[in-house]
Amino acid sequence: MIYLYSDNLVRGPPRANKPPPTVFCYICGRQFGSRSIEIHIPQCLKKWELQNERLPKSQRRPPPPRPDIAQQGEVVDMYRVNEAAWAASQAALVPCANCGRTFNPDRLVVHQRSCTKDRPAKKVGAKISSSHSNR
Repeated sequence: MIYLYSDNLVRGPPRANKPPPTVFCYICGRQFGSRSIEIHIPQCLKKWELQNERLPKSQRRPPPPRPDIAQQGEVVDMYRVNEAAWAASQAALVPCANCGRTFNPDRLVVHQRSCTKDRPAKKVGAKISSSHSNR
C-alpha cells in the first residue's frame, strides 16, 4: 500500500510522529519544548523578580535555585531533570495561612482577598455541601 504525505510517496502504514520532548520550568512549573526552555528561563526569572519586588518585604523570597542534575557523560536523564524542576517549582509556592492551599507569591495576595480567617477557602478536591449544588 502507498500513502501520500505532502507530495511524497511513502510505502507502508502512516507513522505516528512522537511529540517533541518537553521540560518543566523550575520557576513556574510549566512545560516547554527542549529547545525553547533555555529561551523561557531567563524571561521567567525576570518576571519572577519583578513580581517578587512588588510584594511586601515580609513576603519576598530569594529566587528559586536552578536544580543541579549530574549528567552521565553526554547523556541527560530527562526524567530526573523534569522531576527536579517540578519539585523546585512546587517548593517556591507559598501556603495560605487561612486554608493551607499553595500559590505563587504574587497570586497569594489575590487569593487572600476572598479567603479570610473567618471564611477560609475550601481545599482543592474538597466536596461542596449539598446546599450549593445546582438543582
